Amino acid sequence: MATEKEKMLAGELYLPSDPELRALSDQAHRRCQEYNQCPALDYEKKAALLKALIPRQGKSLYIEGPFFCDYGINIVIGDNVFFNFNCTILDTMLVTIGDHCMFGPAVQIYTPLHPMKAAERNSGREYAQPVVIGNNVWVGGNATILPGVHIGDNCVIGAGSVVTRSIPANSFAAGNPARVIKVIDQ
Repeated sequence: MATEKEKMLAGELYLPSDPELRALSDQAHRRCQEYNQCPALDYEKKAALLKALIPRQGKSLYIEGPFFCDYGINIVIGDNVFFNFNCTILDTMLVTIGDHCMFGPAVQIYTPLHPMKAAERNSGREYAQPVVIGNNVWVGGNATILPGVHIGDNCVIGAGSVVTRSIPANSFAAGNPARVIKVIDQ
């Protein structure tokens, strides 16, 4: 029989209140709190704290605090990635971010979903879908990326956008819901 963590990572309904998941989440929340309270100029300590929180990261990851995530262990980040202030990644499922990506302030990346039927939703169970963000992506401030979205390489997501569907490579997308406004000629 699958554990709640295994169900979560498989995209099946799971109980987030499961003791194993609560312990992992509590650990990540403590690490976020410690990271967010670390002095801004203590780069070595901040890098070590970030490595403990998000162990699967490339070179030159920089996140301005405050930063929040559910687990950290379900986030994979490439090289040369920057997050501005007040970003959140709800990583109940895998969140993959490519190389050379930039995120404006207050960007939100969500993987969890709740059932549409009230009885299922009231059970406390949820499920998740992964998010994939390609290389060379710039996400403007206060944008929200919803579960199951894939953003292709070289995209720009306009500030304040709500990305509900996948965006093809080399696109500028904006709005609520976000739609492709134009192709970016590379």
